[in-house]
Amino acid sequence: MNSTAHFEIIVVGGSYAGLSAAMALGRSLRSVLLIDSGMPCNRYTPHAHNFITHDGVKPSNISEQAKSQVLNYPSVTYIDDVAIQGVKSDPGFRIFTKKGKEFTAKKLIFATGIKDTMPDIYNFSSCWGISVVHCPYCHGYEIRHKKTAIISNGEQAMHLASLVLNLTKDLVILTSGKANFNTDQILKLTKNNITLIEKEVAGIEHENGYIKNVVFKDNSKEDFHAAYASLPFTQSSDIPDLLGCQLNEQGLIKVDGMQKTTVDGVFACGDNSLRARSIANAVSTGNMAGAMANMELAQEEF
Repeated sequence: MNSTAHFEIIVVGGSYAGLSAAMALGRSLRSVLLIDSGMPCNRYTPHAHNFITHDGVKPSNISEQAKSQVLNYPSVTYIDDVAIQGVKSDPGFRIFTKKGKEFTAKKLIFATGIKDTMPDIYNFSSCWGISVVHCPYCHGYEIRHKKTAIISNGEQAMHLASLVLNLTKDLVILTSGKANFNTDQILKLTKNNITLIEKEVAGIEHENGYIKNVVFKDNSKEDFHAAYASLPFTQSSDIPDLLGCQLNEQGLIKVDGMQKTTVDGVFACGDNSLRARSIANAVSTGNMAGAMANMELAQEEF
């Protein structure tokens, strides 16, 4: 491949959303470049769930099968690289990669995901996606009826507690500092026998990513089998922002019902623009983004 090449559409990010978008476009005979470095956010998660036909399958097996199917469409090209810069051109866009490549396209689809910001808790990242999880729908059934911690505070802790209580009654909220709940919230927690521990969390004792104990800064310990946490995040790629794509109040790329961003010709799908993080939702939004990008091209060419 030459250092500069033109495609109708460039898909930046080749995990579940990006692959889904590329499939819709390949089936529409669009020339597509799919740029991905093979680092999905769930790469440490042992099993994917709540995705019909693939429940309990290793996430990498799903993406590998999807990639092989997408690349059966001859108009789809895949490269192992990282997009590091994007600029508007006339017409369309230019994308520059870490390996020194330059590509142009009429439309862009960003399926770049987000980066979770790990807390200053020893061994937290070693357990993330294994026994410390973010989503009751993705992981809750497997840790049902287990002693479970919610490492959070305030409104977010209440949100998680309301969902997790249906999966286990042995539930403790670790606020890692002074609790931040109003009177009504305290009454709800008390009514549902949810315990609060306000000691600051220092670390996690685990075996191969599976929690044994949570360790507090006063050196005391509490045994748990699992924990939920809602982490702050940043966008994995700053290219959408630099192109002018607006973010919403949660830090996600703002899109409409057709996955269009606030910049003409640019679409976003998957975790970078979706509050409900799951493979099923990523695939759905990717399919929509691919179909709508194709429709825009078709209407412009008609």
